[in-house]
Amino acid sequence: MLGQTLVMAGFDIIGDVHGHVDRLRGLLTRLGYTEEHGVWSHQERTAVFVGDLIDRGPGQLDTLRLVQAMVGAGSGQIVLGNHEFNAVAYATFDPVRGDYCRPHSDKNNGQHDAFLLDVEFGSPLHRSIIDWFMTIPMWLDLGGVRVVHACWSPPHIAHLENWAGPNNALTERIVIDGTTKGTATYEAIETVLKGPEVHLDGVRYEDKDGHRREHARLRWWDSGATTLRTATLIPSGTQLYDAGDRPIDELPDRPLRDDEVQAYAGPEPVLFGHYWWRRESAEAINPLATCVDYSVAKDGVLRAYRWDGEPEIDGTKFVDG
Repeated sequence: MLGQTLVMAGFDIIGDVHGHVDRLRGLLTRLGYTEEHGVWSHQERTAVFVGDLIDRGPGQLDTLRLVQAMVGAGSGQIVLGNHEFNAVAYATFDPVRGDYCRPHSDKNNGQHDAFLLDVEFGSPLHRSIIDWFMTIPMWLDLGGVRVVHACWSPPHIAHLENWAGPNNALTERIVIDGTTKGTATYEAIETVLKGPEVHLDGVRYEDKDGHRREHARLRWWDSGATTLRTATLIPSGTQLYDAGDRPIDELPDRPLRDDEVQAYAGPEPVLFGHYWWRRESAEAINPLATCVDYSVAKDGVLRAYRWDGEPEIDGTKFVDG
């Protein structure tokens, strides 16, 4: 009950919500949380959100209000997602470049339109939400389990820690440098909030939006993915082209270099979102690092992992809402 001292027995780590507040309420109910005086809480557990509360779904403001209330009351915690970072960058003007840190291009407007339809850009409400995003930690080490939006990368986390605000939250310096290509902060933000990438040795493909890609995300959680072919995340069925624009069937199978990727080795398990895994994913559960984003905004499910102190992730402890 609210107003009582709660003894927390575990964490419920919840995947990317993307404005699907009804699915979130359903998941919280299944997890044993109840709502009282506008705040969802559990007698013995804390909800931990992996970020990406906004964009895409139909309940932007209601999602934010629900999670903000939980964080404010102590029944929830959250790490920053790339969509929250993008929203901050979209609202942060850099006088040196003479533009917003995330330009208001047609592409960026389209990715952010669900949020901006609910929250007028530049309004007091918009400013208050951006201010809250600026207080969200970029990662959490909860003592036995870690949570990050896209990648737990110790060197990149150490870099951001040097420039972070209280509780490892954003600062204006991180936002500006984190959107300036070529800086160490840009690389760190890209890795921690969006995931590491590798150059495809001249191979290219087009993503779902028709944009040409010459880099691909890496399966940083998979210690067995040691070659360019096995370690990259490219949707199945995607046509690849070589440097001469000739169609090819697969990537080169060359070994990855040490500077391209270093698989997560623990010792604590880490839960993350971002990667849009399917509900019936063929992806094996890595006992030290696994994803809780199961594509709720793409007709998937909203999923949580119930952590109770175990040293390795247990594939039987996922709950769908």
